[in-house]
Amino acid sequence: MSKAVLDINEKPTSVQWVTLSFQHMFAMFGSTILVPQLVGLSPAIALLTSGIATLVFLLVTQFKVPAYLGSSFAFISPMLIASNGLKDGVSVSPGNAMIGAMAVGLVYGIVSLLIWKTGYKWLMRLLPPIVVAPVIIVIGLGLSGTAVNMAMNINVEQLNATTGVVEVVSQYSALHFSAALVTLFSAIIFTVYFKNILSAMPILMGLIVGYIYSVIIGIVDFTPVKEAALFALPDFLIPGVDYEINITAKILLAMVPIVIVTISEHIGHQLVLGKVVNRNYVKDPGLHRSILGDGLGTLVSAFIGGPPKTTYGENIGVLAITRVYSVYVIMGAAIIAIVVSFFGKAMALIATIPTAVLGGISILLFGIIASSGLRMLVENNVDFGNNRNMVIASVILVVGIGGAALRFTESFAIEGMALAAIIGVILNLLLPGRDKEVADYD
Repeated sequence: MSKAVLDINEKPTSVQWVTLSFQHMFAMFGSTILVPQLVGLSPAIALLTSGIATLVFLLVTQFKVPAYLGSSFAFISPMLIASNGLKDGVSVSPGNAMIGAMAVGLVYGIVSLLIWKTGYKWLMRLLPPIVVAPVIIVIGLGLSGTAVNMAMNINVEQLNATTGVVEVVSQYSALHFSAALVTLFSAIIFTVYFKNILSAMPILMGLIVGYIYSVIIGIVDFTPVKEAALFALPDFLIPGVDYEINITAKILLAMVPIVIVTISEHIGHQLVLGKVVNRNYVKDPGLHRSILGDGLGTLVSAFIGGPPKTTYGENIGVLAITRVYSVYVIMGAAIIAIVVSFFGKAMALIATIPTAVLGGISILLFGIIASSGLRMLVENNVDFGNNRNMVIASVILVVGIGGAALRFTESFAIEGMALAAIIGVILNLLLPGRDKEVADYD
């Protein structure tokens, strides 16, 4: 194993600290601001809360785990369901999604407590690859239609000849689709052909190239940037102040079941990160602490209006490439993100990114999410000659991607990936032939 340039608790020089922290900030930047733009929230608040959540995570894990927390893609569809979708690109009821995210944070805390008291192996038995991997595939493919629509179509006002009312309709645009394709292929090139630090941030680089192309072809409007203040407060969403606290079964059932996937993702990140920095994070500081840090980060984020958080693979990639494992560098990236979120003109510039560019990058990103589910099946040698595995995966995929819903009342339903995840866990527990052995990470 290569020797660390800076180990976990080693302090960098001032110049190293600034440059390396900016590097981590850029690595997570593209994905972190993409999520709020897809669910109708403020990119500034997402950036601010990513920094705050990361600092919370570092504190809870006793400054032993150099992980950065950014916006979670697993909650895009559930947040749209909870908040009743978007209108003109803005979340209809963002407070609902925040309540759901806070509930997610609390569930993380409960799971953390259970692990602390009983160990982690029950969790590994409850969430084997045959359940988690197909749900991850559902998350990626379930969003594929959204990505393609964003890439190809634009909203235009059109007069309805029958009613005489001006309506907003979705219309194909070759010009905008070209921007999506430039963005997509740029991100692919950075992913495949670059081997240095740029390969760890293909989302950001793709967005930059796509944005430059969009400026050249004239589909970017800089008016909001000119009108924006140099400094501006992010758009906070405080419960009881900016929205009414209304906890419903719909909100909880849309958001909470996705914990099945995100906790599994968290465990995977901790194992990979442990290998990169030559530590055993399952033992020290323990999964209970890292899961609690993730949950508290999500809870704090949602309390002020940010999306749910997760540890970022992009930043693990930066650690692997640079061999700089210092938590001080991660801390510096979090502080930079917090500071940048208050620059009004910078946030206004981000808001001018065309929907087509976001769609182009989403095609790759959502595809990678689905492919990571396939990779999990392959790496864990899941046998599809076994009818039990075939049944579980098949039901999860069709229920999730097909958008099945278990509807109890007009406003109360379990649907999509949430229903698929629950059914997957139930099938795994009930069908005979369940593997009772769990890998020992101690």
